[in-house]
Amino acid sequence: MGKSPTTKDDAQALFHSLRSAYSATPTNLKIIDLYVVFAVFIALIQVVYMAVVGSFPFNSFLSGVLSCVGTAVLAVCLRIQVNKENKEFKDLPPEHAFADFVLCNLVLHLVIMNFLG
Repeated sequence: MGKSPTTKDDAQALFHSLRSAYSATPTNLKIIDLYVVFAVFIALIQVVYMAVVGSFPFNSFLSGVLSCVGTAVLAVCLRIQVNKENKEFKDLPPEHAFADFVLCNLVLHLVIMNFLG
């Protein structure tokens, strides 16, 4: 059974609506999105490398992947706090949210460096 034409049209309409909605997103949120995609991409590269080459220093592999994933999670939290449309953090200035992001990243990477041994 092939796909019906309405399914293809619905998918194209959904893609077009998502693209037009994302074009209205502020530039600072797009930069954070790009950073999240980069961090996840680097984590995937590390997983593929481990699958191909091996995982002899397994704690190093875990440190690298957890560093990327943790940084991506913290960046998503930053995006949520900086977003003007989010009413929960309307009283939080963006500078405070960024300072939280930097401090949490510092703590995350100190823990990861400690895990390396």
